[in-house]
Amino acid sequence: MKNDSIQRKKILFLITKANFGGAQRYVYDLVTSLPEKSFEVIVACGRGKALKAKLKEKNIPTLSIETLDRNINILNDLKTIRKLSTIIKKEKPDIIHINSSKIGGLGALVGRYHKIPNIVFTGHGWAFNENRNIFSKIVIFILHALTILLSHHTIAVSEETKKQITDLIPFSFIKNKIYVIHNGITPYTCAEKETARAHITSLYQNNALQKESVWIGVVGELHHIKGHSYLIDAISELVSDDVFENIQLVILGEGEERNRLETQIKRYGLSKHVFLVGNIDQAALYMNAFDIFIFPSLSEAFPYTILEAGNAGLPVVASRVGGIPEVITHKENGLLVKPKDISGLKHSLLTLLHSPDLRKSYGEELKKKVSSLFSHHSMVEKTIGIYNKEYEC
Repeated sequence: MKNDSIQRKKILFLITKANFGGAQRYVYDLVTSLPEKSFEVIVACGRGKALKAKLKEKNIPTLSIETLDRNINILNDLKTIRKLSTIIKKEKPDIIHINSSKIGGLGALVGRYHKIPNIVFTGHGWAFNENRNIFSKIVIFILHALTILLSHHTIAVSEETKKQITDLIPFSFIKNKIYVIHNGITPYTCAEKETARAHITSLYQNNALQKESVWIGVVGELHHIKGHSYLIDAISELVSDDVFENIQLVILGEGEERNRLETQIKRYGLSKHVFLVGNIDQAALYMNAFDIFIFPSLSEAFPYTILEAGNAGLPVVASRVGGIPEVITHKENGLLVKPKDISGLKHSLLTLLHSPDLRKSYGEELKKKVSSLFSHHSMVEKTIGIYNKEYEC
């Protein structure tokens, strides 16, 4: 028993926010899947409740760093460095696995100072892809590059995520530290369509959702980067054309854009066609409520929701950004459009609305691809290889 204890590696997972977006889902999936006989895990994160609550349910030790925030604040950042140093000295981890940009830089710096033998950084997307001024983009790129330099290994969640950073870094010794490990899911059974629609309808306060309509679904944080406003523009044009009056866009998620999107819906008179349902616990289980899944994001790395739509066998319309084309092959298992392309969104939806057979075909093909190429087991095993310094891309 003593020997087993000595052989176990302790991993300190660090992540900036404790909400439950894609990066938090990734951390949760890893810490709850690593074999206990080989690894001991602990998670430290900033403000938020959702991730902490889910980890508590699984009896995963969690530490709060209240000064850790996405925005730059010199005083708070110095306090965060001090707190991190205290945690590392107490926990003595063999591995630090950092996630997200802010804690990435701070975690790698403090980890190097304490001579942690294996610092792993997962790039869930690069902040310089966001809508920022050129000075901010340059500063953010430099910070990303320093994080990769300070880390022993960097995981990119898609080939495109790797390419976006390696195209800008001229040094091969940095490029050689970056490995691609796609996000993955375990196949699961979704609720039947009728049950799923009844559940979602019960959560929408105005009871205006019509179960017999064609449901176009999207799942994601109400943030400008997710492209919801362009999708609502496309739905407005579809409704105005009087071709499909019974379509309903059902948006699952919450965020800072709610008021602006509500204003847009009201301005277009779409209260009977567009519904901001809010957050739904385990939304992936209710994917069968949708006839079509749509993902109009402006920037992505490798979203779980595309995999979840594939698991449900849904036809997908998505933006041609990040790692999405590594899952969706245009006109084979879905349709791809340029980001911000209102006309492209509209005509892709029209194509699928006019052809139930095409919807079925795309859904079946996507389900096959997701189940064969993007498994949770593969993601975990390859990441363990990084922890054990065995994996080579």
